[in-house]
Amino acid sequence: MRQRVREVIRANARLRVDPEKLSDDADLYDAGMSSSASVSVMLALEVAFDVEFPDRLLTRSVFSSVSSIVGALKELQPDALA
Repeated sequence: MRQRVREVIRANARLRVDPEKLSDDADLYDAGMSSSASVSVMLALEVAFDVEFPDRLLTRSVFSSVSSIVGALKELQPDALA
């Protein structure tokens, strides 16, 4: 799951650095992701993982790192593997 999240981030977040070089807890906004790019990431994650983020998870903190995204996805897909 983490690798797939990183692939989505690489394709959609428009970071200044390669997401593979960031730790799972690195702040994606500090790495260059804008709020509009975070929407692109969210939409791509919904397609990639066949989920829909409910309003309560549409916060900056949910999309701020690989770890926080994986945590939200695990909540939406409790049977998925990390």
